[in-house]
Amino acid sequence: MYSKTATITSTKSYWDNVQKVNEIIQSADAVLIGAGAGLSASAGFTYSGTRFQDHFSDFIEKYGFQDMYSAGFYPYQTLEEYWAYWSRYIFINRYQDAPKDVYHDLYHLIKDKDYFVLTTNVDHCFQKAGFDKHRLFYTQGDYGLWQCSRPCHNNTYNNEAVVRKMVAAQNHMRVPSELIPRCPVCGAPMSMNLRADHTFVEDQGWHMAADRYQAFVRGHKRSKILYLELGVGNNTPGIIKYPFWQMTAQNPRAVYVCVNDGEAVCPKEIKGQSICIDGDIGETLKWL
Repeated sequence: MYSKTATITSTKSYWDNVQKVNEIIQSADAVLIGAGAGLSASAGFTYSGTRFQDHFSDFIEKYGFQDMYSAGFYPYQTLEEYWAYWSRYIFINRYQDAPKDVYHDLYHLIKDKDYFVLTTNVDHCFQKAGFDKHRLFYTQGDYGLWQCSRPCHNNTYNNEAVVRKMVAAQNHMRVPSELIPRCPVCGAPMSMNLRADHTFVEDQGWHMAADRYQAFVRGHKRSKILYLELGVGNNTPGIIKYPFWQMTAQNPRAVYVCVNDGEAVCPKEIKGQSICIDGDIGETLKWL
């Protein structure tokens, strides 16, 4: 069994690694992409700094928030203010395109391969870039979906139309009360379909995607497969990182590639089957 703590970084040069990965992609029978927050950050979906200030200056002034993510957990006193914040958050992170073409570059790199995507990202960038929705498994939810906050049932609901109305109609950090979403079954307030606690709803679409992912994994257990990990940190390594390491160790024909700025590592047990590129994902994809 591989070690989860004893990790190494590649000693080869950046350019040698890029060339090698290019050759591996071309010769691979299949590519399984594992994508984390670092991929969207490279595409320009940053949650602090100028982008945060441009869209949430009023919330920053009132509450002193430092970033979009933590502000989303603030206990707002009213649902009108809560949805004023979240509608803007959803709109810019789900219904606007990423500032950079990183996802499009990735798609054009692998679109002719037998591929599948496992991701903890919830911003829908893969589908907007052209990836086949039947080859995607969003494990942690989707900014574009609501669910009952209780939850009283396991359905989710598309939120685009109402979110756009909220963004257009809000005033003084409030949305009109009539726009507050409520469960059509029990009347409770709706909440985001994001895996934050035990109330997360895994709807029928989630389970179908999970089944397709498992079928892909089973179908390529002995294939010449590339496990391409992009921007995955250590917040939830059990979803992508550790399984990719384990599947690589179990298949001598597999190659594990990790591209991450500052966190490109692999266990010593699969060093001979791995390439780690410490650098910006978007720049690396352009060279690939």
